[in-house]
Amino acid sequence: MERKREYIVILTSMVKSHSESGKTNRSRPSFIGRFLRSEKDVPVIAAVAAGLYPILFYFTNNYTLINTWAHLGYFVLFFLLVPIVIFLVANRVFKLPFLRKWHKYVIPFLNVFIFAFLLEICLYADIQKKLTALLLVVAALFAFFLYKHLKKVIVIQFVLAGIGIFTLIPTVISQLNYSKEWMTQPDEIEQVEFTKKPNIYFLQPDGYVNFSELRQNRYYQVEQPELEGFLESKGFKNYDNFRSNYASTLSSNSATFMMKHHHYNKGSSFTEAINARNVIISDNTVLRVLRANGYKTHFLAEKPYLLLNRPELGYDYSNFDYDDIAFIGTGLGEPQDIITPLKQSILIDPEKPKFFFVEVFNPGHIHGRKADSRGIQGEKELWLESVESANIMVKNLISTIQELDPNALIVIMADHGGFVGMEYTNQTYKKTEDRDLIYSIFSSQLSISWPNADAPDFDTKFSSAVNVFRILFSYLSDDTTYLNELQPDESYVLIKEDAPKGTYMYIDDEGKIVFKKH
Repeated sequence: MERKREYIVILTSMVKSHSESGKTNRSRPSFIGRFLRSEKDVPVIAAVAAGLYPILFYFTNNYTLINTWAHLGYFVLFFLLVPIVIFLVANRVFKLPFLRKWHKYVIPFLNVFIFAFLLEICLYADIQKKLTALLLVVAALFAFFLYKHLKKVIVIQFVLAGIGIFTLIPTVISQLNYSKEWMTQPDEIEQVEFTKKPNIYFLQPDGYVNFSELRQNRYYQVEQPELEGFLESKGFKNYDNFRSNYASTLSSNSATFMMKHHHYNKGSSFTEAINARNVIISDNTVLRVLRANGYKTHFLAEKPYLLLNRPELGYDYSNFDYDDIAFIGTGLGEPQDIITPLKQSILIDPEKPKFFFVEVFNPGHIHGRKADSRGIQGEKELWLESVESANIMVKNLISTIQELDPNALIVIMADHGGFVGMEYTNQTYKKTEDRDLIYSIFSSQLSISWPNADAPDFDTKFSSAVNVFRILFSYLSDDTTYLNELQPDESYVLIKEDAPKGTYMYIDDEGKIVFKKH
């Protein structure tokens, strides 16, 4: 009973305290309360509220595309400063006598429309005409009927911005804690000296599945790949059962050019990898070795996908100028001509050895999202159509190179598979034990035209992408000791469904299907 009375006393005092606090709060409204009750115009606050959350939303969801000061400046300018100017000018103009009756509507209209319009840009990286028209109508209706509730909308927008900050923080922290330890080489390969220096052409048709897998995989069933016979007629050696180590262009190429496994480096997306574009385009083991051996390096691509975050260009030449690349985009627009700049680059400085990284965006892979999928069979048909486009481009590239540079070392290596057999690529996050589905993700074509058709005896070691350049450098230097440090030919994927979230080995060093958490 005594303890019960103590509890009653405590509860009574708490209620009394809360009551007194409520009186105090009513006598002194909170900052938000004062803001909601204020009759003052708030054009600047309304403008900041309209643009702040879209910035945080875009940075959180696309950080690896825009992790530069230039991008931050762009977003501050066009998402905050420009709206502030627009709101201030509109607020002043609509105070003129002949427009004053519309003044109470203009800031509510601008706030709602610009907020929604900027989110549209963030979601689609483009202007959707029908959606924009709908947003104009919605903003107009809000301004006409609900303009008195503008400040409540502003408060909600700032709450969303606060949430956006908390969701962005882990992304920024992961970037700040990014470890470069995985890039360290186990030997002195960066000091390798070439004894032969042919021009090297590294051609990458995106998502081109290995010919052997096209024939044997039940999801493809392509008995006679058209490109296979063409390449053989041009002196290429096709390497069966070759595959990538990772499931996307960025994750695969960053390992390929660094010649090391990164195991997604604690990332959360198999398509985007932290600092991958900087590794591929700015600085990596392959580029350092080539420069040390006197090579001029060239990056030619149909689309600026690898250049979206404007990494420092580590190549001597690129067919894209950063002035022509939008700050907001996917980098997957209309393909650009690469044959003309290739011809021009081959003929420049003929006495210097050259390296070309040529990126072709066909056949690619099936659609990424469920909403865009045409189903398993529909996606397969689209992929096979895209293979035909890839074949035409690869044939043109080979014919051009061999005509102008008959003694070249030409490597055709896809970055990953086509994902055929799935409805959409994001199903990759779901655990599967289906051998053909797993190889559909990783199987990739490797074909090489060796100078004088003289392939080295150790070309049997070509199994996965991470070791391609180490083997090539061993050939170019006539030094097989570098083969002692080949990376394991393992393939990894990020899993989020039907297993504890994490990075898993799907294919082991011997090509067997496994499921082992890294």
